[in-house]
Amino acid sequence: MPAEKIVLEHKSRMNKTLEALNEELKSVRTGRSSTGLVENIKVDYYGTATALKQMATLATPQADMIVIKPFDPASVKEIEKAIKNSDLSIAPILDGKLIRLNIPPLSEERRKQLVNQAKQLGERAKVGIRNVRRDENKQLEKEQKDKLITEDELEKSKKQIDDITKEYADKIDVAVKNKSDEIMTN
Repeated sequence: MPAEKIVLEHKSRMNKTLEALNEELKSVRTGRSSTGLVENIKVDYYGTATALKQMATLATPQADMIVIKPFDPASVKEIEKAIKNSDLSIAPILDGKLIRLNIPPLSEERRKQLVNQAKQLGERAKVGIRNVRRDENKQLEKEQKDKLITEDELEKSKKQIDDITKEYADKIDVAVKNKSDEIMTN
């Protein structure tokens, strides 16, 4: 595999890691209500674990409330059960065919815990991109050992991979900082 292709694959894998981090950060609570808190909760729907966003309309009509309107009104009980079993610590309120979630204000201590949680997610993502870098460097060294690329190409590609790794580590830091600021201010 040519060195350029390995570098492109590296960038693609790093981008996937960053996207996964952004999805995880959506589920970290802030002071405002956000459908991201509940959209990935798995609901047992006819024996299949289904993401809530696939079976209901999610809305935030107020800054402190999430409204869930299931497409199938018969699934209200299963959704309520899934929310109670999640780590949200928010009691769902059944309102006919709707479920309301009142989001209580966060204490200062809870905000700090959530910031730490966001930082841990960021660190996990950084470990992921470092693992990608290690794998790609091994691939390049194998290619050079098999005489498929020159030593100059190896060094140039390793530098490109290190630069891309630093770029994505910085993007992770920015994402975590933005989420931390959002948690502390809202």
